[in-house]
Amino acid sequence: MVMKACEIGSKFVGPRHPCFIVAEIGINHNGDMGIAKKLIDSAVFAGCDAVKFQKRTVDVVYTQEELAKPRESSFGNTNGDLKRGLEFGEKEFDEINRYCHEKRILWFASCWDERSVDFIEQYNPPCYKIASPCLTDDALLSHHLVTGKPIIMSTGMSTIAQIDHALDVLGKARVILLHCTSTYPSTPDELNLMVIKQLASRYRHPIGYSGHEVGLYTTLAAVVLGACMIERHITLDRSMWGSDQAASVEPFGIYRLVKDIRFVERAMGDGIKQIYDSELPIMKKLRRVD
Repeated sequence: MVMKACEIGSKFVGPRHPCFIVAEIGINHNGDMGIAKKLIDSAVFAGCDAVKFQKRTVDVVYTQEELAKPRESSFGNTNGDLKRGLEFGEKEFDEINRYCHEKRILWFASCWDERSVDFIEQYNPPCYKIASPCLTDDALLSHHLVTGKPIIMSTGMSTIAQIDHALDVLGKARVILLHCTSTYPSTPDELNLMVIKQLASRYRHPIGYSGHEVGLYTTLAAVVLGACMIERHITLDRSMWGSDQAASVEPFGIYRLVKDIRFVERAMGDGIKQIYDSELPIMKKLRRVD
């Protein structure tokens, strides 16, 4: 099966192209635009290709019962206070759009409901992300098709049958599938990185990896196994308040990860066995029989 590359902005995602690296900011900004800009700066300095945010219409995504549950935070005493406090609106996304253009980095969002897709579309993002919990939401998948944009879809907590169905709904859309385990943080025993090869052999779409583990080595292993895209959450400090912070990578970590991925890509080569010119003097010196 021939895997087709997918264009995101001016870059291609797929075999024989550099790994596309996404720094997921998500809600790690904690509702603070200053933190959001520092995270964008960290992604730019590290050499990431894009940053990603999340967008929800709180009263659509969550039930009133869920929003009314007690939950203390700096925003109030209920879960609803927290969810609304973490949600950026038009003013904030206007500034995110301006700042990312200024810093020359792509940005996009995972939209958890149809209204959020319509909201983000005004910024003409290069693509959209389907979060793992939304993979089974046929109506939301279909609504993304109206935009005509490439779709990145995480596959956490999903079966092969559910992935097959989601791709049927998406039809001829340009899709990138991300292998993912939806625990924060994920344990090594549950990363199951070999699924990357399974997905690559089953589908014609580029396959990537969305990691929530602690550390960087397993993400590098995903690249070696063929992941064309890498997505990792980023944070200023893993000890910061927030549900995703512990499964995130700090600024130096994302810088090191990008550097190491580019090093590994160089080391992978073209797979054709050859004798390098640098080996010839050693061969002449040490080999007794040609």
